[in-house]
Amino acid sequence: MDQLSENELHQLAMNTVGASLEEQGFEFLAVNSTPKKDPQFVCTKDKILRFVIVRHVRYPNNPKDFDKALMDQVKEHAKKFKAKAYFAGVGFAHAEDYSKSLSKNEPYATNFTGLQEV
Repeated sequence: MDQLSENELHQLAMNTVGASLEEQGFEFLAVNSTPKKDPQFVCTKDKILRFVIVRHVRYPNNPKDFDKALMDQVKEHAKKFKAKAYFAGVGFAHAEDYSKSLSKNEPYATNFTGLQEV
């Protein structure tokens, strides 16, 4: 049974957040899908520039928890561009049994409740 790699989980998180942003009418200016190369999304909506940091976690970790020091850095960087900074945490778990590892070709549950402004 092949387990999902950290890179594969990051890509799933990127797809989840990207689809949400697109659905909400955001315009993408730049997308960086490299893990921990921040921000992952630079986008705009209603003439407001936004920097979005995407991180994934595995159950039982809380996808809303973020590295405050990192987000403070991103927030300061965003200010230079008159932009807002957001955190997008995405949680993953095995869909049928949260205690199982995440593996390819098996269902998984996604926990994403939207952007958190920092």
